[in-house]
Amino acid sequence: MSIKNISVLGLGYIGLPTATILSDHFKVFGYDPVKDKIEKIKNGTLEIDEPGLKEILDKALEEGKIEVSDRIHEADMYIICVGTPFNEDKSCDLKYIKDACHDVLKVLKKGDTVVLESTSPPRTTEDVVKPILEKSGLKVSEDIYLAHSPERVIPGNILYELKNNHRVVGGVDKKSAEIVRDVYKTFVDAEVFTTDATTAEVCKLLENTFRDVNIALANEMLKICDTLGVNVWELIELANKHPRVNVHTPGPGVGGHCISVDPWFLVTADKENSKLIHQARDINDSMPKFTADEIKKIVEKGSKIAILGSSFKPNIDDFRESPITHLIALLNDDYNVAVYDPFKNDQILEFNELYGDIREVITGADLLVLGVNHNQFQLLDYKEIKKVMNKKNIFDTRNFIDREKVEELGFNYYLLGSGELE
Repeated sequence: MSIKNISVLGLGYIGLPTATILSDHFKVFGYDPVKDKIEKIKNGTLEIDEPGLKEILDKALEEGKIEVSDRIHEADMYIICVGTPFNEDKSCDLKYIKDACHDVLKVLKKGDTVVLESTSPPRTTEDVVKPILEKSGLKVSEDIYLAHSPERVIPGNILYELKNNHRVVGGVDKKSAEIVRDVYKTFVDAEVFTTDATTAEVCKLLENTFRDVNIALANEMLKICDTLGVNVWELIELANKHPRVNVHTPGPGVGGHCISVDPWFLVTADKENSKLIHQARDINDSMPKFTADEIKKIVEKGSKIAILGSSFKPNIDDFRESPITHLIALLNDDYNVAVYDPFKNDQILEFNELYGDIREVITGADLLVLGVNHNQFQLLDYKEIKKVMNKKNIFDTRNFIDREKVEELGFNYYLLGSGELE
């Protein structure tokens, strides 16, 4: 294999773990234009809380297997792992991909390979990345090689999934796909499948859209069950006893930078034929308001509401597109809202002033809302919580709290989707 050095562009949730894993097999240069992020990495202070990452990264840095810098380094392969946020009209903002491609132009040479890992709208590799790279005077498929290989990992389990999940590599030509496949096979213990670049792009979008549509079905059933007075949690558990049924879990909304974002890339690519996908997004985006309306049935305006958990999913420090943040916004004007999340970090800017330590947040509360089912919330001492709350009301958005236990202690327990609130 001619690939000896790899430069990873973007050292965030995906790029930093990817660079770290690659450093077991290649000399790796990690590049990010944010100087403060680079200094934190060098000093061992990571902005992401990914189990096992710090220890492996620190060792790789110490052994010189990986170098990080705010200046791009020449390499044989460039892997782009930058964010792809969406605009107000739900179209994808490709600014960071374009910026990364222009950074690659500074050092690109004949024989190099460029890989786009960022989740992207269909034809981004062919219609956006390729033309920028060819401004170098080098021709893709002749002088340089280009592929798309979407990441398919979840925060909190990234290192394991980078190695153990099947991988899709889509090349703009056969040789590009084969070069990237061979590199990824050095660290992926599962299968690596090759296809064309556009199919690889759409594959990632379909994976997350499938989950979003399934969750939307669960959330729509939650609303129907609310009308019918049926407990949606029991209903789904029973329905899933059928061997060919797998309804996902309902809740206060869908967040993160994958499931709540990627379906829009398909909608904007073909509005006419994506009506189901669009409707699913609307249903899931409606859940924070539905949840807020349920809460308003329990406590009066001006009451103190303590919200436990605000990341977009359990046991991670990622708050992007969190439905609980949207819930906070809907409640904040009419209620005294206080929030606690054990994974709170510097990325929280909105409503930062509402966060506090858990005792401070709960003290004097008229309602405790379980927003995210972090594992450590299983250890909550409800006897102590009862002592400091003003009114003994609990609203569980995740079917996480032991109802019998808290009701024995004198709490009024309410469950999102129980069909009990009127």
